[in-house]
Amino acid sequence: MKKVLVANRGEIARRVIRTLKKMNIASVAVYSEADKNAPFVFEADEAVFIGPAPSSESYLVQDKIIAAAKQLGVDGIHPGYGFLSENAAFAERLMQEGITLIGPSPEAMRLMGDKLTAKQTVKGYNVPLVPGIDEAVADFHKAREIADQIGYPVLIKASAGGGGKGMRLVEKSEDLEEQMGLAQSEARSSFGDDAVFVEKFVTKPRHIEIQVFADNHGNVVHLFERECSIQRRHQKVIEEAPSAVLTPELRDEMGKAACDVARACNYSGAGTVEFLVDADLNFYFLEMNTRLQVEHPVTEEITGLDLVEWQIRVARGETLPLQQHEIEMNGHAMEVRVYAEDAFNNFAPDIGTLRRYRKPQYDFVRVDDAFEEGMEIPIYYDPMIAKLVTTGKNRLDAIDKMIDAIDHFELSGLKTTLDFGKYVMRHPAFRSGDFDTNFVKHYFQDPKIMNEAQQDEELALLACLDEVWDKINEQKNKHFASKSI
Repeated sequence: MKKVLVANRGEIARRVIRTLKKMNIASVAVYSEADKNAPFVFEADEAVFIGPAPSSESYLVQDKIIAAAKQLGVDGIHPGYGFLSENAAFAERLMQEGITLIGPSPEAMRLMGDKLTAKQTVKGYNVPLVPGIDEAVADFHKAREIADQIGYPVLIKASAGGGGKGMRLVEKSEDLEEQMGLAQSEARSSFGDDAVFVEKFVTKPRHIEIQVFADNHGNVVHLFERECSIQRRHQKVIEEAPSAVLTPELRDEMGKAACDVARACNYSGAGTVEFLVDADLNFYFLEMNTRLQVEHPVTEEITGLDLVEWQIRVARGETLPLQQHEIEMNGHAMEVRVYAEDAFNNFAPDIGTLRRYRKPQYDFVRVDDAFEEGMEIPIYYDPMIAKLVTTGKNRLDAIDKMIDAIDHFELSGLKTTLDFGKYVMRHPAFRSGDFDTNFVKHYFQDPKIMNEAQQDEELALLACLDEVWDKINEQKNKHFASKSI
């Protein structure tokens, strides 16, 4: 594999290009009108313009990406995450064109891409499933019968869903019909498929996922877990590795179950098996993401491994670099997703220009980002500016280092989730490890802590203004001094 096209943008494109350079593999970027001045475009060895800013006219157009790959003699395509990364039809087209997808087979994508099919696929390996039904339900009366059997509260979930779309919590029988209709309508508009299923709602759920890797020679390993329970709108904002609640025994048990999920679909490459863990530490299979995850850096930090390099080696037909007993975990890593959002206004997008953008400079800090000072955050894509990662000798050390890193991340021109990240790091529930996916719902409306976070933002702004004022005075003094001479 001598040349790889990165079919993505932003920080993940930069991330993949870094590893390609390390492996002496030529890189090709594709970019839209909105990204013509983005760092990833200039960091690649070659770059191809593929259309207007909307992703439906650029990053999602398979013909344009394949044409660029053929034009430049590309051997492989790395899809990153999002866009075409879990598109089985795209994977099949690449096979037909003789281009290697750095990812799993189309068959594995299809099996794991539908939640109901995924549940049916892993059944034979005795992977624990949330109580409910593993087939689509269209009839309201059938859904009520199932809900009455497993007991309320229940979740109505879109079979083809993701990101919280097509999902409704139903706490009592009389609400079921209305909520099921809403879930079906949202699923239809979001995924073109209104199939839904019913499952028991797990109280105090934690979202814990296992990173798995498989090659084409029958080897499957896991790279431990990531805790992803701090979410807004069912989407992750803060991740860490390892989890504060898993014992070594439970880690082994969940790791085995995750590897079995990979075996069930004959998986190849990097994948993530997501589980719900209840208050009694029972775990249940949720879904499998057939790609590299946004939060993969925390796994890299505690294992010392390059997951993108592993993906490329597997795609080249090599065996996994390490066996399970050779993979070690050291320290603790935290990640805060820095979104262009106003956390104090229900995480509403706050698109604007990065008037000031200075990253914290510590050896325990890693920043995977997409922008530079003076750049505008485009409205067309996910509003993530950067991923801020800290690594410590233990969990509390990583948390305290994250607070320090946030304090030294100079970012102005728009609202971001940095304040929210600091709020979480300081909260007693998070620091103790006693939290679940309802953290935002239960704690973020605490007026005292919200006021403290807003005061921190005001102090940071004042400090920035003081610095500007000092520079103005310095220039004035130089001017008058030169006049007197």
